[in-house]
Amino acid sequence: MNITCFAALAVTLSLLALASAQATREESTIASSASVIRQSDQLQKMTITRSSARAASRGPEANFTGKVSVEALFPANAPARAAGASVTFEPGARSAWHTHPLGQILIVTSGTGWVQQEGGEKQEIKPGDVVWTPPGVKHWHGATATDRMTHIAIQEALDGKVVEWMEKVSDEQYRSRK
Repeated sequence: MNITCFAALAVTLSLLALASAQATREESTIASSASVIRQSDQLQKMTITRSSARAASRGPEANFTGKVSVEALFPANAPARAAGASVTFEPGARSAWHTHPLGQILIVTSGTGWVQQEGGEKQEIKPGDVVWTPPGVKHWHGATATDRMTHIAIQEALDGKVVEWMEKVSDEQYRSRK
């Protein structure tokens, strides 16, 4: 009976040692994972840019006709490539012809505007409309002759560049349907 008790005690102690070692490994893994999560939280943090911290600037005359206000909303923060701006065109104002190396999305937020792809018809855009311009497509956009228009423009940078500006849209092109 003594040998049986001794054997049972030995098996019990072995099982306790094994369970203790397993628990230690799991605690170590959990602690290591928590450390990685804490380090990750420290490396990447959410950023909020308050509207009061942003200022609009006048659109450069070389790239726009008429009164245009550009408010940078967010830059392309690596590794992301997307940048965005809110652009307001007063009546008759418009961009010059231009292309985007990775395309552009416009989201009209107020007013009525026009957009035109080279060789295509001028099209009216209104609040809620979303315009996708594929990479390299020559186009322009702006307000109608009688209404201001604001849109959010989102484009991705390629080698640090989001736009290739070209010649201005003439008054004749602006007034024409095509």
